[in-house]
Amino acid sequence: MGVVTPPKTPKQDRSRATRLRLLEAAVACLAEHGWAGSTVSVVAERAGVSRGAAQHHFPTREDLFTAAVEYVAEERSAALRTLPVQGRAEVVAALVDLYTGPLFRAALQLWVAASNEEQLRPRVTELEARVGRETHRIAVGLLGADEEKPGVRETVQGLLDMARGLGLANLLTDDAARRRRVVTQWAALLDGVLD
Repeated sequence: MGVVTPPKTPKQDRSRATRLRLLEAAVACLAEHGWAGSTVSVVAERAGVSRGAAQHHFPTREDLFTAAVEYVAEERSAALRTLPVQGRAEVVAALVDLYTGPLFRAALQLWVAASNEEQLRPRVTELEARVGRETHRIAVGLLGADEEKPGVRETVQGLLDMARGLGLANLLTDDAARRRRVVTQWAALLDGVLD
């Protein structure tokens, strides 16, 4: 009986897998170490690839980190879109959860860096505008909100702004107990406005 060699992974699949590892490592590094502590070398090491391989996929540091935050934001949006129809309290809680995890920490680090680094600012501003529009659109759908009604658009945006604020509060201390009470209150307010 001959030796069976395992099939080789096509180069394109390996390249996709490397890119994915780099994106996930970049988000984790930003969330844990901030912009100053997150270099291409640090991300490459965490992803288990060479610095050259990282730069092959992402020529600049800005390319790597904006792509990483965009990738994770898209993953979160996809997860939100697949949420089963549920009560408003669950929808509000799911939206708030977007702003209390590693993605928000990473995005926040990118925002802070963009406020000081001119070459990064337009990319982050455009990314945030796109992610914000998509999150708002998803929230409207999940909440069954009719934006033709006066005040509904602003109420949904207020929910997302409040969720971002809760995410900020959670950065320094575990704010889960207060967050649950706020989520319950916002769901009740939404019932009054949206029904």
